[in-house]
Amino acid sequence: MADSSRIDELRRRVQKDPASIAFAQLGEELRRAGELKEAVLVCRTGLSVHPGYVSARVTLGRALMELGDLDNADSELRVVLKSTPDNLPAIKARADIFRRRGDRDSALAHYRVALGLARNDPDLQRVVDELSKEVDAKPPAAAGAPAKLVPVADLSEAATVVLTPAAAALARAASAPPPEPLPPDPARERNLQTIAALEHFLAAVHGVRTERRA
Repeated sequence: MADSSRIDELRRRVQKDPASIAFAQLGEELRRAGELKEAVLVCRTGLSVHPGYVSARVTLGRALMELGDLDNADSELRVVLKSTPDNLPAIKARADIFRRRGDRDSALAHYRVALGLARNDPDLQRVVDELSKEVDAKPPAAAGAPAKLVPVADLSEAATVVLTPAAAALARAASAPPPEPLPPDPARERNLQTIAALEHFLAAVHGVRTERRA
């Protein structure tokens, strides 16, 4: 639980100096305290002065998500991932958004990327295991796209899940080895490639859904 005295102290600092970067700490403390609307206001005000403050934008995205504003939350988190593709809190928050929307395939893909960045996180491992079972139990996709068993290179260990052809393509992209010669930080490059593949896949899914609604 957030410390109310800490919140009051941060409020005074921001009121005294509206350009202070303390707004980011205040926004996060407010979010943790459940003061979500104030957290959103504080973060948006501060980001108008410090638009590149990544942690504050993550806080804004998470607060919006907790308020149920999933579209705007996702927009903020996408901005974060464009500049820092391996930002773990942003990846986890996007995974949470997909899970709330009922898009288990996309949620699982993002949770797997997060687990690759935090391999010893038991909570993440539990979520990945639970979602993997849910995806395995799903009936085959309709509209002439039969489900297909494909090996998925889990970022912590190998696993097998039931995927549609589109999701299978995402899995192949996620498990593809980095190009030769290896960059100085192959783990980061692999995560960059995975995020890029996720964005491409999700954009394609959005396009299909838009066409179906038209």
